[in-house]
Amino acid sequence: MKKLLVASSNQEVLGVVKNACLNYSDYFEPIFCPDTEEAMSFVDYELPEIKILDFTSTDIDCDKILKAISSDPWLHNGGIIAVSTNPSEAQKIEDLKDPNILIVQTLYTFKQNFSGLLRSLIRNQQFLFNRGMQDRIGTEEKGFFVCDNNPMDIRLYTGFLVNYLYCTNRIDDDGRFALQSTLMELLTNALEHGNCGISYEEKSEWLNNGGIILDLIDQKLRMPEYAERKIHIEYEIGKEKSTFVVKDDGDGFDWRSRLSDSAPGVEEAHGRGIALSKSLVSDLRYNDKGNEVSFDIQNIRNVSNTVPGIMMPFKAIEYKKHDIICRQNEPSNDLYFIVSGRYGVYANRKLISVLTPNDMFIGEMAFLLNDRRSATIMAAEDGKLIRIPKTMFLNLIRKNPHYGLFLSKLLAQRVIRQNRRTLQLSAEIAQLKAQKS
Repeated sequence: MKKLLVASSNQEVLGVVKNACLNYSDYFEPIFCPDTEEAMSFVDYELPEIKILDFTSTDIDCDKILKAISSDPWLHNGGIIAVSTNPSEAQKIEDLKDPNILIVQTLYTFKQNFSGLLRSLIRNQQFLFNRGMQDRIGTEEKGFFVCDNNPMDIRLYTGFLVNYLYCTNRIDDDGRFALQSTLMELLTNALEHGNCGISYEEKSEWLNNGGIILDLIDQKLRMPEYAERKIHIEYEIGKEKSTFVVKDDGDGFDWRSRLSDSAPGVEEAHGRGIALSKSLVSDLRYNDKGNEVSFDIQNIRNVSNTVPGIMMPFKAIEYKKHDIICRQNEPSNDLYFIVSGRYGVYANRKLISVLTPNDMFIGEMAFLLNDRRSATIMAAEDGKLIRIPKTMFLNLIRKNPHYGLFLSKLLAQRVIRQNRRTLQLSAEIAQLKAQKS
């Protein structure tokens, strides 16, 4: 069960959350915080994946809470659902382009859509986790979404994918911007021009007459020929690159003209998104019909995309291939955070594992247990580590105790994963014995 922070004093918001969570009580436990400091404390000590920040509650400083979350994305990742008073305020929040915000809703749309939001979160909960808590780092993953013709779903699924790749160290800040911008553009095109059949000229006329594009979309989706269409999103997350495919149920369009020299210029109200997307990602490609587009994002490898906030004061130390970081049976006085590189773990001169930035730390067990090093660590390639003396790290945790809680959760999760592997191995051994007998 996931804890759901609700930073709100608005009775309408509280009522919507309470009623919706009754239907999903096995998945979400809402925690209501009507006070700014209480909400910030909950964020620090519980590290909830989902946060609802209600900007309609004037007695809560949601900007302050958002700033605290954004100040340390390594720790406070996950998703924020922002509730605004009106569309103008919603746009201001959108303009912040905060990667932690999954979606912004006005109070009116929040009341309409929140139950559906929870349903989407449950269906895609593999994308919502605390950094370091995932099980599948380094593996290749494939999957797909079927998305309704709803701008809310587009923003939500984009947030799922972008946050997931960022928190698993597949993309850095630049890659996050590129993926976010490209997915939003291509999914919006699939909705407007593909499934709703809105031509470039029709959209231009509508906007020039002061119309709101959401109203035109709503008008189109009331027509039987458009109402049942879907948007299909596929992803394949590999070791070297990640590939995404967006397909709509429309008739396609002349995409070649949108990539030509005669495509809309900067003075046009719209129509520049495809060219922008092509400049941000690798190998943007359409099918002949023009209702399917795919592209690649190059993954970063063996690099941590974000250094924890409390480790910023410490200088990263460069290690060359075959350098020894620490030796077996040495006293354990330092903890190492892995910024980049790969590191072999040798016990009694035998290689037992390889650590990368996805493992985050070197030597945390001996560090916490006040024991000698249980293995020798050698750099398998050039890399960087942040070395933190034990006394200094303990002082940092005293000032920032939520980091200690996070480290405890990380170690607990590793134990759980190891237990699962042990049980799986035991079952396989038992199966082999049964076959022999």
